[in-house]
Amino acid sequence: MATTASPSTTTTPRSFLSSPSFSLRASKSSHLRTTRRLPVNVRCASSSPAADTSYTTKVSRNANIAKLQAGYLFPEIARRRAAHLLKHPDAKIISLGIGDTTEPIPEVITNAMAERAHALSTVDGYSGYGAEQGEKKLRAAIAATYYADLGIDETDIFVSDGAKCDISRLQVLFGSKVKIAVQDPSYPAYVDSSVIMGQTDLYQQDVQKYGNIEYMRCSPENGFFPDLSKVPRTDIIFFCSPNNPTGAAASRDQLTQLVKFAKDNGSIIVYDSAYAMYISDDSPKSIFEIPGAKEVALETASFSKYAGFTGVRLGWTVVPKELLFSDGHPVAKDFNRIVCTSFNGASTISQAGGLGCLSPEGLKAMQDVVGFYKENTKIIVDTFESLGFNVYGAKNAPYVWVHFPDRNSWDVFAEILEKANVVTTPGSGFGPGGEGFVRVSAFGHRENIIEAARRLKQLYK
Repeated sequence: MATTASPSTTTTPRSFLSSPSFSLRASKSSHLRTTRRLPVNVRCASSSPAADTSYTTKVSRNANIAKLQAGYLFPEIARRRAAHLLKHPDAKIISLGIGDTTEPIPEVITNAMAERAHALSTVDGYSGYGAEQGEKKLRAAIAATYYADLGIDETDIFVSDGAKCDISRLQVLFGSKVKIAVQDPSYPAYVDSSVIMGQTDLYQQDVQKYGNIEYMRCSPENGFFPDLSKVPRTDIIFFCSPNNPTGAAASRDQLTQLVKFAKDNGSIIVYDSAYAMYISDDSPKSIFEIPGAKEVALETASFSKYAGFTGVRLGWTVVPKELLFSDGHPVAKDFNRIVCTSFNGASTISQAGGLGCLSPEGLKAMQDVVGFYKENTKIIVDTFESLGFNVYGAKNAPYVWVHFPDRNSWDVFAEILEKANVVTTPGSGFGPGGEGFVRVSAFGHRENIIEAARRLKQLYK
């Protein structure tokens, strides 16, 4: 029997469809049909083979995948959110967990995409495969907008479908024999992609770390910048500023120390600047503002959190010509080979949107969007500070890092979800250094941010 979602439950089916109970019902009812197509969340977690499987191939499972701990952080949060909704179907959940943008893409940008899309239906405007590295005009605009006077040429820029995708392409570039260092806490894609590539040893449950990764502790005590004198040499250093999840932006002096550290050790910095546009003080927005950085660093960035492109997908990676492997071979040449092998280039429609973003009107519109989310951030900060919590980040990022002393992060996550119907992100999901913290995202409609603040005050008053 077909079922139709009612208007009052439009938020429920998205999560419900990814739940185990729905999967079971759907498998038992092959005739099930819906009157409209609903979006489905696919859980990024390994699952056990069905008990009645009678045939297996002779292909061994990738042992590196087997090292991964449970599911990727954000799908795991989505799973717990879905389970909560099954228990409380009438709950009005506000999601301040995954850093997904909520506000509409500015019209000057969508107009540029619409115009390009329409042109594809004409003989003169149609285009097929484009350059894997991105359209020349967009690469030039990125170089002029974000790297003017920094010695970065348009040919150093590789346009992509987002920074997260480029992180995995970079891991393929570096291979399985390198050792990486990450900020602790940090965006989980760095560690998980390292595990998948075979760079790590097994997960050590007692310390909640993978072997053969250097975790650089970043805490309130050290200003969220690692003590480099205690960090052993690694081949690759993943460094995000402003940091996800802590929201801390490294100062010019700190980044100068980092570049010197990399040069002294012959390491390569993978600098993630996905939130640079949120910086409101004099912290560098690019690693290439630091003298000598082009010899030891590359940089990845994205339009996702500036223009609301989390679904549109458009980013870039800068690989300077000066960056060389130990044998003198340019890193950019090998990255170009990886890109040409694994990628057919970003969507031409997305790239048109990127050009719209970088027009004078587009830049102003993105600044307005960023400003809106920063106002949300202030509401969240004021809420937790009024309740007596120590709060970090926020000034230069859309994330608020809240300390819950002597508490388990997942327990705090569960408490806020169960008692306030608000989704946050447990700090321990970003590494052992995140234990005792939760990350609260400022991406949300203003009325939801205000309501979440009210609920949190009610919970922790």
